[in-house]
Amino acid sequence: MSQTLNDCIEQAQNNPLDSLEEWEEDLLNRYPDPASIVKEDKTAQEYRNYETPTRDTVKEFYRLNHINQTYDFVLQKKAEFLKFDKKEMAVWDAVEFLNQLVDDSDPDTYLDQLQHFLQTSEAIHADRYPDWRVLTGFLHDMGKVLCLFGEPQWATVGDTYPVGCAFSEKIVFFEFFQHNPDDNNPKYNTKYGVYKPNCGLNQVHMSWGHDEYFYHMMKNYLPEPALYILRYHSFYPQHRENGYDYLMDERDRQMFKWVKLFNPYDLYSKNPNPPNWQELRPYYEDLLAKYLPLTLKF
Repeated sequence: MSQTLNDCIEQAQNNPLDSLEEWEEDLLNRYPDPASIVKEDKTAQEYRNYETPTRDTVKEFYRLNHINQTYDFVLQKKAEFLKFDKKEMAVWDAVEFLNQLVDDSDPDTYLDQLQHFLQTSEAIHADRYPDWRVLTGFLHDMGKVLCLFGEPQWATVGDTYPVGCAFSEKIVFFEFFQHNPDDNNPKYNTKYGVYKPNCGLNQVHMSWGHDEYFYHMMKNYLPEPALYILRYHSFYPQHRENGYDYLMDERDRQMFKWVKLFNPYDLYSKNPNPPNWQELRPYYEDLLAKYLPLTLKF
Protein backbone atom coordinates (compact mmCIF):
# COMPACT_ATOMS: atom_id res chain seq x y z
CA MET A 1 0.00 0.00 0.00
CA SER A 2 1.17 3.55 -0.66
CA GLN A 3 0.19 4.80 2.78
CA THR A 4 1.73 3.78 6.07
CA LEU A 5 -0.50 2.38 8.79
CA ASN A 6 -0.18 5.59 10.80
CA ASP A 7 -1.23 7.65 7.77
CA CYS A 8 -4.27 5.43 7.29
CA ILE A 9 -5.22 5.65 10.94
CA GLU A 10 -4.91 9.45 10.88
CA GLN A 11 -7.11 9.64 7.78
CA ALA A 12 -9.65 7.23 9.28
CA GLN A 13 -9.69 9.39 12.41
CA ASN A 14 -10.88 12.38 10.39
CA ASN A 15 -13.10 10.66 7.84
CA PRO A 16 -13.39 6.92 8.48
CA LEU A 17 -15.87 6.21 5.70
CA ASP A 18 -13.91 7.87 2.89
CA SER A 19 -10.76 6.05 3.91
CA LEU A 20 -12.39 2.63 4.23
CA GLU A 21 -11.28 1.23 0.88
CA GLU A 22 -7.82 2.75 1.09
CA TRP A 23 -6.87 0.96 4.26
CA GLU A 24 -9.16 -2.05 3.93
CA GLU A 25 -6.27 -4.22 2.74
CA ASP A 26 -4.32 -3.41 5.87
CA LEU A 27 -7.37 -4.01 8.07
CA LEU A 28 -7.84 -7.45 6.61
CA ASN A 29 -4.16 -8.23 7.09
CA ARG A 30 -4.45 -7.11 10.71
CA TYR A 31 -7.86 -8.69 11.31
CA PRO A 32 -7.67 -9.60 14.99
CA ASP A 33 -6.77 -13.16 15.82
CA PRO A 34 -9.10 -14.24 18.64
CA ALA A 35 -6.21 -16.03 20.31
CA SER A 36 -4.38 -12.71 20.64
CA ILE A 37 -7.35 -11.17 22.48
CA VAL A 38 -8.34 -14.04 24.78
CA LYS A 39 -6.47 -13.57 28.05
CA GLU A 40 -7.49 -16.58 30.08
CA ASP A 41 -7.26 -20.35 29.87
CA LYS A 42 -10.07 -20.54 27.32
CA THR A 43 -10.14 -21.06 23.57
CA ALA A 44 -12.05 -18.88 21.13
CA GLN A 45 -14.29 -21.86 20.32
CA GLU A 46 -15.53 -21.93 23.91
CA TYR A 47 -17.16 -18.48 23.61
CA ARG A 48 -20.89 -18.16 22.89
CA ASN A 49 -21.56 -21.66 24.17
CA TYR A 50 -25.35 -21.86 24.14
CA GLU A 51 -25.49 -25.66 24.11
CA THR A 52 -24.26 -25.97 27.69
CA PRO A 53 -24.14 -22.41 29.08
CA THR A 54 -22.44 -22.05 32.44
CA ARG A 55 -25.10 -19.60 33.66
CA ASP A 56 -28.67 -20.70 34.33
CA THR A 57 -30.03 -17.28 33.36
CA VAL A 58 -29.07 -17.58 29.69
CA LYS A 59 -31.69 -20.02 28.41
CA GLU A 60 -34.53 -18.43 30.40
CA PHE A 61 -33.48 -15.02 29.11
CA TYR A 62 -33.83 -16.12 25.48
CA ARG A 63 -37.13 -17.88 26.14
CA LEU A 64 -38.65 -14.61 27.38
CA ASN A 65 -36.94 -12.60 24.66
CA HIS A 66 -38.17 -14.77 21.80
CA ILE A 67 -41.73 -15.00 23.08
CA ASN A 68 -42.18 -11.27 23.64
CA GLN A 69 -40.23 -9.51 20.88
CA THR A 70 -43.01 -8.93 18.36
CA TYR A 71 -43.29 -6.34 15.61
CA ASP A 72 -45.91 -4.35 17.55
CA PHE A 73 -43.83 -4.52 20.72
CA VAL A 74 -40.82 -3.04 18.93
CA LEU A 75 -42.85 -0.16 17.49
CA GLN A 76 -44.30 0.53 20.92
CA LYS A 77 -40.87 0.67 22.54
CA LYS A 78 -39.46 2.94 19.85
CA ALA A 79 -42.33 5.36 20.38
CA GLU A 80 -41.78 5.23 24.13
CA PHE A 81 -38.00 5.55 24.37
CA LEU A 82 -36.73 7.33 21.26
CA LYS A 83 -38.20 10.60 22.52
CA PHE A 84 -35.32 10.61 25.02
CA ASP A 85 -37.42 12.27 27.68
CA LYS A 86 -36.73 9.94 30.63
CA LYS A 87 -33.75 11.67 32.17
CA GLU A 88 -30.84 13.99 31.40
CA MET A 89 -27.56 12.96 32.96
CA ALA A 90 -23.83 12.85 32.46
CA VAL A 91 -22.36 9.82 30.72
CA TRP A 92 -20.48 9.07 33.92
CA ASP A 93 -23.76 8.71 35.83
CA ALA A 94 -24.81 6.05 33.31
CA VAL A 95 -21.41 4.37 33.69
CA GLU A 96 -21.83 4.23 37.46
CA PHE A 97 -25.23 2.57 37.05
CA LEU A 98 -23.87 0.00 34.64
CA ASN A 99 -21.11 -0.74 37.12
CA GLN A 100 -23.84 -2.71 38.95
CA LEU A 101 -25.37 -4.57 35.98
CA VAL A 102 -24.45 -8.10 34.91
CA ASP A 103 -25.90 -9.20 31.54
CA ASP A 104 -28.14 -12.25 32.01
CA SER A 105 -27.89 -13.17 28.31
CA ASP A 106 -24.11 -13.48 28.24
CA PRO A 107 -22.66 -16.97 28.75
CA ASP A 108 -19.08 -15.68 28.76
CA THR A 109 -18.72 -13.29 31.69
CA TYR A 110 -19.87 -12.67 35.23
CA LEU A 111 -18.35 -9.19 35.32
CA ASP A 112 -20.41 -6.00 35.43
CA GLN A 113 -20.85 -3.90 32.30
CA LEU A 114 -18.18 -1.31 33.11
CA GLN A 115 -15.53 -4.04 33.12
CA HIS A 116 -16.82 -5.33 29.78
CA PHE A 117 -16.71 -1.80 28.32
CA LEU A 118 -13.10 -1.43 29.37
CA GLN A 119 -11.97 -4.87 28.25
CA THR A 120 -13.44 -4.22 24.80
CA SER A 121 -12.09 -0.70 24.38
CA GLU A 122 -8.66 -1.51 25.80
CA ALA A 123 -8.28 -4.44 23.39
CA ILE A 124 -9.04 -2.02 20.54
CA HIS A 125 -6.70 0.60 22.05
CA ALA A 126 -3.89 -1.95 22.31
CA ASP A 127 -4.13 -2.57 18.56
CA ARG A 128 -3.60 1.15 17.90
CA TYR A 129 -6.88 1.92 16.18
CA PRO A 130 -8.16 5.54 16.01
CA ASP A 131 -9.78 6.98 19.08
CA TRP A 132 -13.33 6.96 17.67
CA ARG A 133 -13.08 3.16 17.56
CA VAL A 134 -11.77 3.03 21.12
CA LEU A 135 -14.68 5.20 22.21
CA THR A 136 -17.12 2.99 20.30
CA GLY A 137 -15.77 0.00 22.20
CA PHE A 138 -16.26 1.83 25.48
CA LEU A 139 -19.80 2.97 24.62
CA HIS A 140 -21.11 0.01 22.64
CA ASP A 141 -23.29 -1.39 25.45
CA MET A 142 -24.17 1.92 27.10
CA GLY A 143 -27.77 1.56 25.96
CA LYS A 144 -28.23 -1.05 28.67
CA VAL A 145 -29.17 1.88 30.89
CA LEU A 146 -32.66 0.98 29.66
CA CYS A 147 -32.71 -1.23 32.76
CA LEU A 148 -32.54 1.97 34.79
CA PHE A 149 -35.98 2.88 33.44
CA GLY A 150 -37.58 -0.41 34.39
CA GLU A 151 -36.99 -2.36 31.19
CA PRO A 152 -36.46 -6.10 31.79
CA GLN A 153 -33.22 -7.56 30.52
CA TRP A 154 -35.01 -9.52 27.78
CA ALA A 155 -35.97 -6.13 26.28
CA THR A 156 -32.51 -4.65 26.76
CA VAL A 157 -29.69 -7.11 26.05
CA GLY A 158 -28.96 -10.24 24.03
CA ASP A 159 -28.64 -11.04 20.33
CA THR A 160 -30.81 -8.96 18.00
CA TYR A 161 -32.74 -9.94 14.87
CA PRO A 162 -35.37 -8.46 12.52
CA VAL A 163 -39.03 -8.50 13.48
CA GLY A 164 -41.84 -8.25 10.95
CA CYS A 165 -40.59 -11.21 8.91
CA ALA A 166 -39.85 -14.89 9.49
CA PHE A 167 -37.39 -15.59 12.29
CA SER A 168 -34.18 -17.15 11.01
CA GLU A 169 -33.12 -20.58 12.23
CA LYS A 170 -29.68 -19.00 12.70
CA ILE A 171 -30.93 -17.22 15.85
CA VAL A 172 -29.86 -18.86 19.12
CA PHE A 173 -32.67 -20.84 20.81
CA PHE A 174 -34.75 -20.54 17.64
CA GLU A 175 -37.22 -23.09 19.02
CA PHE A 176 -38.68 -20.55 21.46
CA PHE A 177 -40.14 -18.49 18.60
CA GLN A 178 -42.93 -21.02 18.18
CA HIS A 179 -44.60 -19.25 21.11
CA ASN A 180 -44.18 -15.76 19.60
CA PRO A 181 -47.53 -14.47 18.22
CA ASP A 182 -45.83 -13.19 15.04
CA ASP A 183 -44.68 -16.71 14.20
CA ASN A 184 -48.32 -17.62 13.51
CA ASN A 185 -49.28 -14.37 11.81
CA PRO A 186 -49.20 -14.58 7.97
CA LYS A 187 -48.42 -10.86 7.83
CA TYR A 188 -45.09 -11.45 9.56
CA ASN A 189 -44.10 -15.11 9.19
CA THR A 190 -42.99 -15.16 5.55
CA LYS A 191 -39.38 -14.70 4.41
CA TYR A 192 -39.79 -10.97 3.68
CA GLY A 193 -42.84 -10.24 5.81
CA VAL A 194 -43.54 -6.49 5.71
CA TYR A 195 -40.26 -5.77 3.85
CA LYS A 196 -39.03 -5.92 0.26
CA PRO A 197 -36.00 -7.86 -1.02
CA ASN A 198 -32.72 -6.03 -0.30
CA CYS A 199 -34.60 -3.05 1.08
CA GLY A 200 -31.70 -2.14 3.37
CA LEU A 201 -31.46 -2.60 7.11
CA ASN A 202 -32.39 1.01 7.73
CA GLN A 203 -35.91 0.02 6.61
CA VAL A 204 -35.97 -3.01 8.92
CA HIS A 205 -37.16 -3.00 12.52
CA MET A 206 -34.81 -4.94 14.77
CA SER A 207 -35.77 -6.57 18.06
CA TRP A 208 -35.84 -3.91 20.76
CA GLY A 209 -32.84 -3.39 22.99
CA HIS A 210 -29.77 -1.36 23.83
CA ASP A 211 -28.32 -1.41 20.30
CA GLU A 212 -31.16 0.45 18.61
CA TYR A 213 -31.69 2.77 21.56
CA PHE A 214 -28.11 3.98 21.87
CA TYR A 215 -27.59 4.17 18.10
CA HIS A 216 -30.33 6.80 17.91
CA MET A 217 -28.83 8.64 20.87
CA MET A 218 -25.41 8.85 19.22
CA LYS A 219 -26.47 9.80 15.67
CA ASN A 220 -25.29 13.40 16.02
CA TYR A 221 -21.94 12.62 17.61
CA LEU A 222 -20.11 9.66 16.04
CA PRO A 223 -19.03 8.74 12.47
CA GLU A 224 -21.16 6.36 10.44
CA PRO A 225 -19.00 3.25 10.92
CA ALA A 226 -19.28 3.74 14.69
CA LEU A 227 -23.05 4.08 14.38
CA TYR A 228 -23.25 0.83 12.41
CA ILE A 229 -21.25 -0.89 15.14
CA LEU A 230 -23.55 0.44 17.85
CA ARG A 231 -26.69 -0.52 15.95
CA TYR A 232 -25.72 -4.01 14.78
CA HIS A 233 -23.00 -5.36 17.07
CA SER A 234 -25.51 -7.78 18.64
CA PHE A 235 -26.92 -8.86 15.26
CA TYR A 236 -25.13 -12.22 15.41
CA PRO A 237 -27.59 -13.98 13.06
CA GLN A 238 -26.15 -11.75 10.32
CA HIS A 239 -22.57 -10.83 11.11
CA ARG A 240 -21.79 -14.37 12.30
CA GLU A 241 -24.26 -16.49 10.29
CA ASN A 242 -25.21 -14.32 7.24
CA GLY A 243 -28.81 -15.24 7.94
CA TYR A 244 -30.40 -12.06 6.56
CA ASP A 245 -28.43 -11.22 3.40
CA TYR A 246 -31.72 -10.92 1.52
CA LEU A 247 -32.69 -7.80 3.49
CA MET A 248 -29.35 -6.01 3.12
CA ASP A 249 -28.43 -3.51 0.42
CA GLU A 250 -24.98 -2.58 -0.89
CA ARG A 251 -24.53 0.10 1.76
CA ASP A 252 -25.13 -2.45 4.49
CA ARG A 253 -22.62 -4.84 2.97
CA GLN A 254 -19.96 -2.15 2.86
CA MET A 255 -20.59 -0.93 6.38
CA PHE A 256 -20.85 -4.38 7.90
CA LYS A 257 -17.10 -4.72 7.42
CA TRP A 258 -16.79 -2.45 10.43
CA VAL A 259 -19.23 -4.50 12.48
CA LYS A 260 -17.34 -7.71 11.73
CA LEU A 261 -14.03 -6.06 12.53
CA PHE A 262 -15.40 -4.92 15.89
CA ASN A 263 -16.90 -8.26 16.89
CA PRO A 264 -13.73 -10.10 18.01
CA TYR A 265 -12.92 -7.28 20.43
CA ASP A 266 -16.42 -7.38 21.88
CA LEU A 267 -16.56 -11.16 22.21
CA TYR A 268 -13.06 -12.42 22.95
CA SER A 269 -11.91 -9.68 25.32
CA LYS A 270 -14.20 -11.04 28.04
CA ASN A 271 -12.13 -12.55 30.81
CA PRO A 272 -12.28 -12.68 34.64
CA ASN A 273 -9.51 -10.11 35.15
CA PRO A 274 -10.99 -6.59 35.37
CA PRO A 275 -8.94 -3.60 34.12
CA ASN A 276 -7.72 -0.96 36.57
CA TRP A 277 -10.48 1.62 36.24
CA GLN A 278 -8.79 4.25 38.40
CA GLU A 279 -5.72 4.25 36.16
CA LEU A 280 -7.74 4.32 32.94
CA ARG A 281 -10.41 6.83 33.88
CA PRO A 282 -8.49 10.04 32.97
CA TYR A 283 -7.96 8.78 29.41
CA TYR A 284 -11.64 7.98 28.97
CA GLU A 285 -12.73 11.26 30.52
CA ASP A 286 -10.73 13.10 27.85
CA LEU A 287 -12.05 10.82 25.10
CA LEU A 288 -15.68 11.34 26.09
CA ALA A 289 -15.18 15.10 26.35
CA LYS A 290 -13.76 15.16 22.80
CA TYR A 291 -16.86 13.61 21.20
CA LEU A 292 -19.84 14.08 23.50
CA PRO A 293 -21.54 16.92 25.40
CA LEU A 294 -21.42 17.03 29.19
CA THR A 295 -24.90 15.55 29.51
CA LEU A 296 -27.11 13.39 27.35
CA LYS A 297 -30.86 12.98 27.20
CA PHE A 298 -31.83 9.39 27.91
